[in-house]
Amino acid sequence: MKILVYPHMLSIGGSQLNAVELAGAVARRGHDVTVFGRPGPLVDVVRTWGLRFEEAPESGRRPSIAVAKALVRLVERDGYDLVHGYEWPPVLEAFYGPCLRRGIAVVATVLSMSVPSFLPGVVPLIVGTRQLQAAAANRPAPVWVLEPPVDLAANGPSGDNGIFRNAHGLDPSIPLVVIVSRLAEQLKFEGLERAVTAVGALADRVRCQLVIVGDGPMRPRLERRAEEVNRRVGRNAVVLTGELLDPRPAYAAADVILGMGGSALRAMAYAKPVIVLGEGGFSRTLDETTADSFLWQGFYGIGGHSDLAAQLLALLEDAVLRTRLGAFSRQLVEEKFSLSAAAASLEAMYQEVLATRRTRVVASAVACSLRLGWYKVCRRFSRAIGNAAAEDFNARSVLERIHSRHPGALSERMTSASPIDSRDVTPKAAM
Repeated sequence: MKILVYPHMLSIGGSQLNAVELAGAVARRGHDVTVFGRPGPLVDVVRTWGLRFEEAPESGRRPSIAVAKALVRLVERDGYDLVHGYEWPPVLEAFYGPCLRRGIAVVATVLSMSVPSFLPGVVPLIVGTRQLQAAAANRPAPVWVLEPPVDLAANGPSGDNGIFRNAHGLDPSIPLVVIVSRLAEQLKFEGLERAVTAVGALADRVRCQLVIVGDGPMRPRLERRAEEVNRRVGRNAVVLTGELLDPRPAYAAADVILGMGGSALRAMAYAKPVIVLGEGGFSRTLDETTADSFLWQGFYGIGGHSDLAAQLLALLEDAVLRTRLGAFSRQLVEEKFSLSAAAASLEAMYQEVLATRRTRVVASAVACSLRLGWYKVCRRFSRAIGNAAAEDFNARSVLERIHSRHPGALSERMTSASPIDSRDVTPKAAM
């Protein structure tokens, strides 16, 4: 197969890194894969995987007519069989361009916390959690689950030689808590701020250091909060390193990792104990009693007002517990989130899409355009009244909506649901 992969951006981030790593793994299975997008730091990762990179034009507003036309020209020139868009703008540009104009197959991946209602119903959809699959079950095209995978060859337990701690002035004798994250307001900031507060609260009980790896618009606020904590405790208990293109030394150096989504999964590959962060006060330690809930809803949560300081203290004071939970993390990621296994599943999905006749594309385009137009109108109104989220489909997750509409439904589903049958998540070509 000849495949064009189009991440929504090529800056450092979970969805786009997932797109590039899966593209590389599919290429290693014998397929011709190219990555398309605006230049960014991940272009170096694209080339490390041995993939071709095609630069997209400046897009301005999205979806972009200029980008859709560029995709059509690229497909006509190089003869791609399929375009795989990650997140809604690339999906719509591929749909209105190569799919509508040339009949080229399109696959959509949405790793946001909810699926936009205006995505074309005829486009097969890949989501990152079983919960999102259930929420999108009424779509006419297939909806598959492919959890964000981890490259276990590149990420794994290794002896920490102290380079990361030395580079950032960290005390080698004090336990290290690490967060690797975008410093964004939606989804991220609340958990990051609670982590800083928790480490400050523990200063009189146990000596520890928190390192936050990443960058983004909320960095100035986090730096001010870190400075407040550091002044109060009289040492650098909280350190912000900025963005690292290769954060693997940070994972390897950690004693405990706080995170969500792909960052939590990568931490698991390093055999580290993980506390999963979310919103509304959510934090939960990954262990044998909580793993099933994370496999259903993803490594994220809403609500609960958990005591993050107490969760951290339990791990920081018990090295045996850290080792046991780290081993459990590694075992779980090996069984469920291997990049090589995910690439095989994705290959089968591609094969099924190419073997399936696509119908009602024009009708789907009309419906998509109407829904997109309404979304744009609502978005403009929200901006006018100062209520627009920076990352709208991450700002309020499907998990929160299900909980608010049907209190107790989530816990009931979690206690009664058996593992999803392979017919729900596995394409026919893989059977």
